[in-house]
Amino acid sequence: MLAKVLTYGLQGINGYPVTIELDINAGLPGYDVVGLADTAIKESKSRVKAAIKNSAFNYPINKVIINLAPADTKKEGSMYDLPIALGILIAQDLISNETVKDYVILGELSLNGDVRKLNGILPMLISAKQAGYTKFIIPSDNAMEASFIDQIEVYPVSTLKDTVAFFKGETIINKLDCRDYELNLKNHDFSHDFAYVKGQANAKRAMEIAAAGGHNIILIGPPGAGKTMLAKCFPSILPNLTFEESLEVTKIHSVAGVLDQKKGIIVERPFRSPHHTSTLIALAGGGQKAKPGEISMAHNGVLFLDEMPEYKRETIETLRQPMEDGFITVARNSMTVQYPANFVLVASMNPCPCGYYGSTTHECKCSPAEIHRYLSKISGPLLDRIDLHVEVDSINYDELTHYDLEESSKEIKQRVNKARDVQLKRFKDSKIYSNAKMNEKEFKEYCALDKESTDLLEMAFNKLHLSARAYNRILKVARTIADLEGKENIEKAHILEAIQYRTLDKKYTV
Repeated sequence: MLAKVLTYGLQGINGYPVTIELDINAGLPGYDVVGLADTAIKESKSRVKAAIKNSAFNYPINKVIINLAPADTKKEGSMYDLPIALGILIAQDLISNETVKDYVILGELSLNGDVRKLNGILPMLISAKQAGYTKFIIPSDNAMEASFIDQIEVYPVSTLKDTVAFFKGETIINKLDCRDYELNLKNHDFSHDFAYVKGQANAKRAMEIAAAGGHNIILIGPPGAGKTMLAKCFPSILPNLTFEESLEVTKIHSVAGVLDQKKGIIVERPFRSPHHTSTLIALAGGGQKAKPGEISMAHNGVLFLDEMPEYKRETIETLRQPMEDGFITVARNSMTVQYPANFVLVASMNPCPCGYYGSTTHECKCSPAEIHRYLSKISGPLLDRIDLHVEVDSINYDELTHYDLEESSKEIKQRVNKARDVQLKRFKDSKIYSNAKMNEKEFKEYCALDKESTDLLEMAFNKLHLSARAYNRILKVARTIADLEGKENIEKAHILEAIQYRTLDKKYTV
């Protein structure tokens, strides 16, 4: 008898339907899989056979032929174990094909018949829902992750035996209740707050602007000035993740296998801080299964590169394309995968090898050649893509020891949210959500200047030897400053402040 079971495969963060066709023929015992299956699928023979026997079912002693359709698409992973096992039982008339045909079935089997959790359940369910499928059988360990998707019926199973009993009508498995995302959001709290950051008013102001407009920022200052602390507080003033943004982030983390199954969904904007020894694959993604890297894991959040010049130059140069386009393409022999990578880059660096060039409290001991060599580790095109360059100096004793709390992240976030609301209304008819992502059309419409501001910007352009990209960045930052002040048009004061955050183009020219 021919059995058909519907399941789903995964390519990047998108799922695609796979039909498992299974036939049992008379002849010598065997197990053949066709349809571009990888090693994990071909090894399913041992897992499926043991799971069926240990669940008190009979395994056929005939020839088993399995086709994974479409046959011209590479199939990877262990999510096909459960549907293959059910297909074998259907072919033996233990289950009716009619009862299974409306379900998308996913699950890896252990040797004793337990159904194990899978990576990438969320993107597969979302893709299947978009394709019109509404009923799903998934591992019970993935239940929390799947419970945030509405308008579908998800039945979590723990064993092969329970799954068979469900389809035979011998047991009842309750479908998952859809959870409230907003409730999870309200219960969330941040571990770092600007209220505990002493001094650094200029850096805090710059970070508020960066958060309000989605701008990339680099903090330049001596060791111990608080650059890392400022960066860790940055997510606390970013707008809350919307449900759509949360699903996008969760999909990536689910595929990467790092999602906390107890929470099931990510409610805090990601903060990724890869070590400076990270490889190109670790940062950009790739490997045998084209997994997402740190750049994609920071999607809709923050990518923090501490001591940026210590990273290999060829590694951090990979940031240039995703910083412009909001996605990164990972190519491998059998496929090309595109992952979203719309993040805010927060970087830090010392101004020189010893760390004290330009400091008001310590003397720099580096030669001009050493400083030049150190700064040249970061290319001009990459620095151009960083909107705000901020000098951070050491704080004095009085600032460090006063006991009054500074302005809290909650207070700063209120201003950030107000500015973001203005931008959302401004760009409501486009796919742009912040000033930093404006294209040429929006740029010309919303960044118009009066003559006084134009003359000021022209003088800065010539004096600082700015590039065209840096010119655009200044205007985008000025637009955000105007939004924070509730101004409809960009004014001279906004241009002056925005130029202040590009003075390092001149000071650190290499």
